[in-house]
Amino acid sequence: MPAAVIWLIFALVLAGAEALTGDMSLLMLSGGALAATATTWLLDWPVWANAAVFVVVSVLLLVLVRPALRRRLTPAKGLPTGIKALEGKSALVLGRVARDEGQVKLDGQVWTARPLNDDDVYEPGERVTVMQINGATAVVFKGM
Repeated sequence: MPAAVIWLIFALVLAGAEALTGDMSLLMLSGGALAATATTWLLDWPVWANAAVFVVVSVLLLVLVRPALRRRLTPAKGLPTGIKALEGKSALVLGRVARDEGQVKLDGQVWTARPLNDDDVYEPGERVTVMQINGATAVVFKGM
């Protein structure tokens, strides 16, 4: 069996194994094996030269191409959505916020509110920060 065919089979096996891992490392090694296939077929170099081509091309692909490819294919962390997006936002106190009562205007909507610390009381017109959303209640705190 010609050496070029062996390198080609090796490249295909590595590419197939990459489908199982998704790490992009085996795909880069497969690229090195394809380069070795090309040099074997086109240039009829000795085995050690083809192996050197495999190593050099694989290392270059691993160092230069793989990081950029992973950045491109890895989904970015999205912005928080739903109630997580409301945490940390500023709210306007509409009705006195105490342990068992209170309303704030948050993102254009009126929310039931309670203070983070049970002893705190916030009067209408004050600005508070939403620390968390607990069910349909905004837990608020007024920073110093």
